[in-house]
Amino acid sequence: MAKGNMTEKKILPLLEPIVEEKGLDLVEVEFVKEGANWYLRIFIDKDGGVTIDDCEDVSRQLEVKLDETDPIEQAYILEVSSPGIDRPLKKDKDFEKYKGEVIDVKLYQAVDGTKQFQGKLLGLEDGIISLEEENGTIRQFGKKETASVKLAVIF
Repeated sequence: MAKGNMTEKKILPLLEPIVEEKGLDLVEVEFVKEGANWYLRIFIDKDGGVTIDDCEDVSRQLEVKLDETDPIEQAYILEVSSPGIDRPLKKDKDFEKYKGEVIDVKLYQAVDGTKQFQGKLLGLEDGIISLEEENGTIRQFGKKETASVKLAVIF
């Protein structure tokens, strides 16, 4: 298991109660190395979007817990933010909440010569993501086959 994944698992028991108490959704936790620095990134959301105050509050409370338990061996930079307009869909409830929205799907293996698809999310059932492309074609992908699923950004 990669170092980032192990660290993310250590953080969850500290982070989840803080996020739940605030009525927020935990979208994603990532621990990644970029250049010389390690980053612990926490992405939170709520209906209507998160505010800077929400991010600051979670960050301060998490810092206290991290200082108490010291689960991360090396130095890192903590970032707490919203997932952005192209938010990832990871949990089953995300697929229900954003049903009818346009999504971007990236696959590990190409299907019909491409790894990227866009369409209206029809739903997730039994681990199968269904979407309708603009031309009316219905596509289905196993959730495990997807490298990422995000809300599409359309201007």
